[in-house]
Formats: sequence, C-alpha cells, structure tokens
Amino acid sequence: MLDGLSHITLAVKDIDRSFDFYVNLLEMKPCVRWDYGAYLVLGDLWFCLSLDDEVATSTDYTHIAFAVAKDNFTDISERLLNADVTVWKENKSEGDSLYFLDPDGHKLEVHAGSLSSRLEALKKKSYPGLVWC
Repeated sequence: MLDGLSHITLAVKDIDRSFDFYVNLLEMKPCVRWDYGAYLVLGDLWFCLSLDDEVATSTDYTHIAFAVAKDNFTDISERLLNADVTVWKENKSEGDSLYFLDPDGHKLEVHAGSLSSRLEALKKKSYPGLVWC
C-alpha cells in the first residue's frame, strides 16, 4: 500500500544551470549538491536533480505543478516571464496558472488553486463525460 509521494527526480543536462533555475528562480531550498546531482526541498516535497545525458522531452501533458498563493501568483509569473522562460501552454482551467519549461524542457506549472476549488468549478461547468466518484 502506498503512503504518499516520496520525491520527484528530474534528469537534467547541466547541473549548474538547473540548480540555479530551481534554487534562485523557483526559490527551492538546497539541502545537498554533488557533481552529478542535488537534493532540494519545497515545503515537504523532496526534489532531486540528477545529471543525465539522455534527457528526453515529450509533447504530452505530463507536468509538475507547484502551488502558489493567489496573492503571489502575479509576482512569480512576472519573475518567470522576465527570466524568459518558455511558455508551453495557455491556461484554460480554473485558477491562475502559468505553464513553463525548465532549462531541460521539463514541463512545469505554477498554479493558484486547489483540488477543492477545481471541484467547485466543475459543479458550474463540467468536463465532457464527467462522473463524480
């Protein structure tokens, strides 16, 4: 039986560049860093960067979303856009979201919303074929 999320590991091409992006731009807290990786934390989330020459990018919707308070959404979005991140998708769902790529093309999102706010929005405008469980 699973107990929850353990950690997220991203394969990266350049540990210095990725460390700078996640620590200085996204403000994750560094715990330890080595020649081919780093462990960072964001709240209770353990985040690992691992050097890998074979970083694959994908065209699907798979991504990691980071929570941000509604009051802070504009500030973080402006900071990311001013850093010239690539926006990979426009937001069409409930809550404020910015979808952007990290330096290795991993799909990320900052989202001001929650599961409960999303479910409340679905009560007003449902997805096709939606079934409540």
